Amino acid sequence: MEIIIESPHFTVNDLLTEYITKKVNKLPHYDERLLKAEVWLRLDKSDTDENKICEIKLVAPRKNLFAKCNSTTFEDSITEVIHSLEKQMRKQKTKYSVGSSKINIEDIETEEAEKE
Repeated sequence: MEIIIESPHFTVNDLLTEYITKKVNKLPHYDERLLKAEVWLRLDKSDTDENKICEIKLVAPRKNLFAKCNSTTFEDSITEVIHSLEKQMRKQKTKYSVGSSKINIEDIETEEAEKE
């Protein structure tokens, strides 16, 4: 999986880059078809302490996932975004596994016969 880190108006140090790659590399555990992760780190011009914004977009065949979070540190923002993406991927995985289970017509006919 390709990881692209963008940070307009400031440079990301090596420790933060390592942290991002470590966290993002855990995501293919939920879906091995992930192609690319685009990470944007931004500083918000607000008076509050929660001005570190992290946005991550995951690109996979037939679907894209996105999450955004702001916090007091970039590490906290990254962690929250990763948790949000993991939740989205788990939800999507269960949605597809439930939808793909086939219903047998014979099973329905036997259930109706037993009710009568």
